[in-house]
Amino acid sequence: MSVDHGIYNQQDPSEQPIFLSVVPGMTVIVLHDLLTGEKADKDWWMGQVIHCGGAARDPSMHNLFQFADVDSGVIRLVNADMVTHILPGTD
Repeated sequence: MSVDHGIYNQQDPSEQPIFLSVVPGMTVIVLHDLLTGEKADKDWWMGQVIHCGGAARDPSMHNLFQFADVDSGVIRLVNADMVTHILPGTD
């Protein structure tokens, strides 16, 4: 019998971190990670997911994302815990 010792109950999606639902093509809100020498003029930015990187122990759990900043087009590599919201699609 397999026992899950994770930090959240996998049967209840409301307890899962939001970044576990992120897939390429989504548009998300990301906390602004202030870089050295950068002015603190932003709290967040919006990005489109290009690539989801998996963790070493479990490749299905994404821990690193590659985003395209929708305002500037700059490609950024971001830790998964910086994602705060997933925006609804425009299908």
